[in-house]
Amino acid sequence: MDGSLTNRIVVLCSIICLLMVVLAAMLFEGSAQMRGSLEWVTHSSQVLRTANSSLGHLHQAESALRGFTLTHDPSFGTSIDDEVTAAKRDAASLVALTRDNPPQNAHARQLQEQIARRAAALQNVEKLARAGRFEVATAIVASGRGRDIMQLIEARTGDFLNNERALLAARMRSVEARLSFIRWVVLLGTPLTILTIAIVAMTLIRRIRHPVDAMMRVMGQLGSGDRSARIEVAMRSDEFERLASGYNAMASELEAAVTDQLLGEERLRLANLELSQTADVLRERGEVIELLGGMAHRMQAARTDEELASVIRIFAPRVLPDLPGALYAHNNSRNLLMPLAAWGGVTVEPSGFSPEQCWALRRGQSHFVVEPGSDIMCAHVPVGMHHYHCEPLLAGGEVIGVLYLQGVVGTESRFRLTVLSENIASALVNHRLQRGLREQTIRDPLTGLFNRRYMEETLALEIARAMRSGNPLCLIMCDIDHFKRFNDEFGHDAGDAVLQTVAAELRSRFREGDVVCRFGGEEFTVIAPSTSTEAIASRAEFVRQTISEVAVQQGGRTLGSITMSFGIAAWESGMDREGISLIKSADVALYDAKQQGRNRVVVDNRCAQAIELPLGVHDARPR
Repeated sequence: MDGSLTNRIVVLCSIICLLMVVLAAMLFEGSAQMRGSLEWVTHSSQVLRTANSSLGHLHQAESALRGFTLTHDPSFGTSIDDEVTAAKRDAASLVALTRDNPPQNAHARQLQEQIARRAAALQNVEKLARAGRFEVATAIVASGRGRDIMQLIEARTGDFLNNERALLAARMRSVEARLSFIRWVVLLGTPLTILTIAIVAMTLIRRIRHPVDAMMRVMGQLGSGDRSARIEVAMRSDEFERLASGYNAMASELEAAVTDQLLGEERLRLANLELSQTADVLRERGEVIELLGGMAHRMQAARTDEELASVIRIFAPRVLPDLPGALYAHNNSRNLLMPLAAWGGVTVEPSGFSPEQCWALRRGQSHFVVEPGSDIMCAHVPVGMHHYHCEPLLAGGEVIGVLYLQGVVGTESRFRLTVLSENIASALVNHRLQRGLREQTIRDPLTGLFNRRYMEETLALEIARAMRSGNPLCLIMCDIDHFKRFNDEFGHDAGDAVLQTVAAELRSRFREGDVVCRFGGEEFTVIAPSTSTEAIASRAEFVRQTISEVAVQQGGRTLGSITMSFGIAAWESGMDREGISLIKSADVALYDAKQQGRNRVVVDNRCAQAIELPLGVHDARPR
């Protein structure tokens, strides 16, 4: 072997990288030096501009002063101070710019002093002229002393500029030298780098092509059917040697594998047959799951027990064909299994049965009888039924219901029964939770009556029904007389006990179809659909008398008797559909009952005029 190809590649690539790093370093150094030289060139140019600017401002100030003294026109003198200030500012900037060059900085300071002296002289002459002493100012200007100073300033400025121009030329030559260096680095370094990369590439190609060609020849022989073909030539690198050894081992294993091919084909045929059978089972289960998915969606969307029963009656026979049955749901308050749905001609007892009568519920697992005497019979099974299946529906250890099937559940139907039971149990739990949540949102937690929100929704619904059918609709507004005294004398717990007692009486004394609600505080409402004003007034009078005879007990003490006032109104076609007008009418009647002395039933005057009021019932007309 000639060594590792990877090591060669690493060495060659390292050489290329080193060469490129050297080239990049040279270029970077050259560019950095050139950038510095350019900065100095820019600096020299700024020095030249500043020096010329200072001298120019001084000339402008002198010209303005000359015009002012000769013409006596003040407009010539307006720019003298600005020009003098600009000349001194530029002279100061010149000193700051030449701090890096001591000789030039010394010249700049001398020039600054001369400019300052000349500026002071110009400002003195300007003051004389502004004071009206033009003869003195003109004499000073004509004396020629200012001209001599300006010539000296110009001479010094010229020397300063010549020195700076010489420095600028030197710096420009440095920039050109740096550019020439970078140019030669690029001209020589680029071809050298390209040549090095080409040499490396050719070397790698020669080292790779020979073993690859040898391997391709052997692989072609193997593809043509010669399974004994092996790689025998030297690969000239460790990597290709390992690859050749691996290929030769693979070819040997392939040759051995061909020998076992027939046996493998036979095993494959048997596995395919088994897979086909499994696929049939999976397809059947998929169809069942799809069917149960549709059933689950409908059960989750069901809002009433009847809707849930309808879904089960439709889908259960499709999931378990030829197995009549019934579904019983557990009633917690009565501790009975009540029939919810039945299918396939099964007759169920409407009164249900106790959980103790079902061995599946007692054992917490499936219970079935496949032939007479094979197991204990459940007490709820009809007489003469000798083969049945009871599947308990449990959730969190709690009894949800039981699935009763008439017949024998075969092995192939076990999966269907399990999934069906899980879906039904989940639906029953969800249905129970939805019903509980619904009750919480529409019930007043203290009294157990419907709350105001439910009253408003129901009233609008009953008004819509009354409009369609033409049947009467009445509303009672009532509240407890002097309720505040119970809270003041006995405490709020006593007030709560009074509210609960009144709520229980109202709930038990009105019809099942009447909707009794807590309107708020000690005020209650009763929606009485399909009831005349006379009938509901008579019922309200009976409830009033009954409540007045109740003595409320709380904490071992008697709170005293309770009286209530009632206001009754009937819906009319001219009222709004939301029931706002009807509530207002009943509330007005209640207010009249309070005004007339409380503990009475008052009917809205529009209703009272049309009927003969029962004994003890008053109308809302003023007395």
